[in-house]
Amino acid sequence: MTTTDSTDSTDSTDNAGTTRKHTALPKARILVEALPWLTRHHGKTVVIKFGGNAMVDDELKAAFAQDVVFLHHAGLRPVVVHGGGPQISAQLDRLGLVSEFKAGLRVTTPEAMDVVRMVLAGQVQRELVGLLNQHGPLAVGMTGEDAHTMTATKHYAEIAGERVDIGRVGEITAIDTGAVQALLDDGRIPVISSVARSADDGHVYNVNADTAAAALAAALGAETLMVLTDVEGLYEDWPHSDEVISRLTASELEALLPDLASGMVPKMEGCLHAVRNGVTTARVIDGRVQHSILLEIFTDEGIGTMVVPDPAAPPATGQEARKP
Repeated sequence: MTTTDSTDSTDSTDNAGTTRKHTALPKARILVEALPWLTRHHGKTVVIKFGGNAMVDDELKAAFAQDVVFLHHAGLRPVVVHGGGPQISAQLDRLGLVSEFKAGLRVTTPEAMDVVRMVLAGQVQRELVGLLNQHGPLAVGMTGEDAHTMTATKHYAEIAGERVDIGRVGEITAIDTGAVQALLDDGRIPVISSVARSADDGHVYNVNADTAAAALAAALGAETLMVLTDVEGLYEDWPHSDEVISRLTASELEALLPDLASGMVPKMEGCLHAVRNGVTTARVIDGRVQHSILLEIFTDEGIGTMVVPDPAAPPATGQEARKP
């Protein structure tokens, strides 16, 4: 009886162990699939523009924070740049101030600029820093004004060939990466609000967060710029088709820009600027999908649209080398 009981017990343990092994196997496969991507991106800076629906849905916000912390612990150096369009619009409505957009950019009066600063630095940034810091003392909030990280000049929109004044909207003229680099070197995650002070007139300007993220990615020599948005990516022939372009070069993107919807223009112009100024890839991904950042970086399939630099021309040889 003793021998039989012992054998039964061993068999039960073996079966249970085998069952546990099979249950965990898909997780192991996922980790193995991520290995080459982890190796490729280790130690690299990734600038992520946080926006769209991911900013207002609690579950998506929590998933975004988890993704960013995962990148940090996986050996990447994430930097978050955020706007706050929905929150700014809501606060302007509460104050009885009109929200108006021209050429995809918010018309920003001096009164609206006060609201922009308050919402970005006092509400959106604080909440995001808090979500990240639930996982450890990692995130540090700052604005483009801090340490002259972003300097801007007044930006005019161009509509039907005419220059239009849209108020306190800025165009970035300089980036000082010192404070951001110091935070990264200290193992922190910088969270940056997209406002900047002008060196010309001393005013503070509202800077489109897509544009700010792209300029910062280029200045940091980032490996990747990731722009979260509310669509799956760049569509092949919208509205006639919902087929997403998975990959295109800078020149291919430039040819498409005149026909894009106004809301996509700053995002795609930002991607174009990034890859033409040293960033290896720029990606537009669907922020409505939980853990879209991890899906894009660490899986073979990826999601969204990836923009890459134009291929370098091969060096001339032989007769070609002697042509003027």
